[in-house]
Amino acid sequence: MADLIVALDVSTKAEVADVIARLGDAVDFYKIGLELFSAEGPDVVRLVKAAGKRVFLDLKLHDIPRTVERAVKSGAALGVDLMTIHASGGKAMIRAAADAAATFGDKAPKILAVTCLTSLDQTDLDDLGVQRAMPDQVEALGLLAITNGADGIVCSPREVANMNKVLTPAASKPVVFVTPGVRPAGADVGDQKRVATPAGAVRDGSTHLVVGRPILEAADPIAAAAAIRQEMDAALK
Repeated sequence: MADLIVALDVSTKAEVADVIARLGDAVDFYKIGLELFSAEGPDVVRLVKAAGKRVFLDLKLHDIPRTVERAVKSGAALGVDLMTIHASGGKAMIRAAADAAATFGDKAPKILAVTCLTSLDQTDLDDLGVQRAMPDQVEALGLLAITNGADGIVCSPREVANMNKVLTPAASKPVVFVTPGVRPAGADVGDQKRVATPAGAVRDGSTHLVVGRPILEAADPIAAAAAIRQEMDAALK
């Protein structure tokens, strides 16, 4: 079973409430990113949780270990289900995040490490001075994260098949694979460079698919979400 997460690519709590009302029972998992959290703060998380929905808090934490530890505890106290950090923050930071989440027991959020943003390609890595090829960089960061306590990773659907093969044997627990950059066939890819269809992502091992504009900007958002869900379920069968 794979989860569909709708990205709340809006700026205000009023817009969030409208999205949740429009989608109703069709979606029970939402992503809150940096733009929305910066505008509305913890209250927007409380709003989504009060509606009975699950929350993926995608702030991509990257700081000294103590700061990340405290930030994770703050997110966990809000009841979020998934949180992101940057794998490039290093071993100590990853471990601090994982240990902080673990203090919440059964209510601990899953800590996900971002490998390489889906807006990046090989040219961008070259500009940053990264000498590895994109697949090798994603693999190295994923292994760093999983072997230091992270519950899973965020990677593009182009890399998830290989990451499943590499990380699952190295992990001491089931690995969560979250893939943004998911677009139904024929949909506009926007600013994403490494994309795949919902069926392709699920077949390759994605456990959580993040979709924003193809649902939020659809003429019928409920129908769009249902179509993606059907495609995911069919791929699993």
